[in-house]
Amino acid sequence: MGVFKETASGAKNDRPEQKKVMALAQAREIDAILVTELSRWGRSTQDLVQTLDDLHSWKVSVLAQTGLSFDLSTASGKLMRIIMAGLAEFERDLIRDRVKSGLAAASARGVLLGRQVGQRPSDKKAKKVLAQHKEGLSYRLIGRNLGLSKNTVMEIVKREAS
Repeated sequence: MGVFKETASGAKNDRPEQKKVMALAQAREIDAILVTELSRWGRSTQDLVQTLDDLHSWKVSVLAQTGLSFDLSTASGKLMRIIMAGLAEFERDLIRDRVKSGLAAASARGVLLGRQVGQRPSDKKAKKVLAQHKEGLSYRLIGRNLGLSKNTVMEIVKREAS
């Protein structure tokens, strides 16, 4: 039917591509869903279990490219669903811990984290913003002239004032 590539985090429940696939499944326009890994389909145990149950009730199969497949109508299939959901959430938590640890280590080494002064895309237009502000133009008009939002113009002026 189609290929859907999700770029949103699996940790979030608001994933547009997954919603499209689920809508197709509910409308019974598809018979199966092939995922790279089952752990990529959902990262919270509750979300993964719920979506797998929904798909099972709509008679839609979920197949993982890793070769893992199980029948949710059997006791062993239900057990595998819970185990895989738990492993997916565990993996997500490990990734989050590694990222936090890496950020803490970088910070301890003196690495400056986050966007630095002069790296904002709007900083390239700061001189023009300030010049037009000195001429007495409104934030909204400056923004329209330079392709910036009124709030970005206001933030540039505020940064310069401090």
